Amino acid sequence: MKEQTELSFFSEPQQLGTRVENKVVAKKNRKPKEENSDFSSSLATGPKVLTVTELTRRVAALLEGEIGEVWIEGEISNYRRQASGHHYFTLKDAQSQIACVLFARTAAAFSSLKLADGLAVQIQGSVTVYQPRGQYQLMVRVIQPRGVGVLQAKFEALKQKLAAEGLFDPERKRPLPRFPQRIGIVTSPTGAAIADFLNVLHRRHPGLQVVISPVRVQGRGAAEEIARAIEEFSDDISKIGDVDVIVVARGGGSLEDLWEFNEERVARAIVASRIPVMSAVGHEIDFTICDFAADLRAPTPSAAAELLAADGANLLESAKLFVKRLQREVFLRQTHLLHRWEQTQNASLFREPERRCWEVQQQLDSSARVLETTLRYRLEQSRAVWKTMASQLRRHHPELLFQQVSQQTKTLERQLNQQLLHQQHRVQSQYERLRASLTAMSPESTLARGFTITRNQKGKVISSAMQVQHHELLSIQFADGSIEAVAEEKVASSEF
Repeated sequence: MKEQTELSFFSEPQQLGTRVENKVVAKKNRKPKEENSDFSSSLATGPKVLTVTELTRRVAALLEGEIGEVWIEGEISNYRRQASGHHYFTLKDAQSQIACVLFARTAAAFSSLKLADGLAVQIQGSVTVYQPRGQYQLMVRVIQPRGVGVLQAKFEALKQKLAAEGLFDPERKRPLPRFPQRIGIVTSPTGAAIADFLNVLHRRHPGLQVVISPVRVQGRGAAEEIARAIEEFSDDISKIGDVDVIVVARGGGSLEDLWEFNEERVARAIVASRIPVMSAVGHEIDFTICDFAADLRAPTPSAAAELLAADGANLLESAKLFVKRLQREVFLRQTHLLHRWEQTQNASLFREPERRCWEVQQQLDSSARVLETTLRYRLEQSRAVWKTMASQLRRHHPELLFQQVSQQTKTLERQLNQQLLHQQHRVQSQYERLRASLTAMSPESTLARGFTITRNQKGKVISSAMQVQHHELLSIQFADGSIEAVAEEKVASSEF
């Protein structure tokens, strides 16, 4: 699934590209200028010899006139951003590449797009020639993402997170042993990766010991198995014995196939390992989080075996070559020193030392004049800058700023007092309304309106005639006091 670009106003690059191509065709159909007279004259007077600058200008005029603006798409590589704000990178596909430049003023319109190596983009720009180098390039006018997959975005996010924590710092990584004796490998026991690794390893160094920790290298839960295997090699020495280096290996595949090696759990297990870890996941073009966290990355499992197994014959041959190179360097150095000695004996410094001193004195005088002129110019510049800064400082004097802040403080204080007074009146009104409501609903007000409260001898409030016994003593409370009464007869409610 590709992400939708936020630059909606560049929605039809194909149509724009078509229009540009039509312009190119129209220019190509123009009639060439009449040059027969110039050609005849060149035959009579000899060929015209161009300077490099003239030739480069002709090439620039040809490219800029015949091609002009185009839409292209590709992948960014070799990206760098200069302190001036200009962006330089290479746009490439499987077969070709072109240098691109995005100037700071144009880049400001696309600040939401974070340029980085590997980003697939669509670009509109003009084909130009950078004449100092004679190199053709694309001057970018419009740039927009071609689309980044969800997994790729997740990969980049985790990569940035772990890099910010320092897990990928070169200073953290440890060197691998030059001649390991026992190698631990974390991989699938049935995959092609282990077969290639063992074939190369035993062919180059049959005496090396290999301990295989079988794990799944794809599917849900594989990352946890890989991390546990690394931890077992690093910590659980009693069961499997100590190893000199750990190799995490897998054959090539798509981003989805290699995703278990992009999990944070695996990266942290590699970093926490007390034993150096080599990553040999995928092919040479495949990169995983495991590669960045490991102490060393091998392009393939076979390459990992070649790096770990030293070839004795190659080492001996390399030693012989080094000896020959050392002898040659010693001979050349000796010859060079002898030649220098002969030159020194014949140098004018020994024949005419006084003249040499005069020449040095003359050079010193010339340098002194240049230095004096430069210092005077720099001093004038510094004075101009000082005057400008003094003027700016006067405009931003603390007293003026204090007056402004003081005025603002008084205004805010006045507004605050008004708000507090208004809030106080509003709360007071609410309080009076609530007080009136509570007073109207209180039992004393109810009794004042003629109602009474009847209780039995236990003080329980009587709410129904069915709760009263014959000749039971009752207490009836009025607003101004209470009386004692005896229940003589119950009267049904229908009689009222």
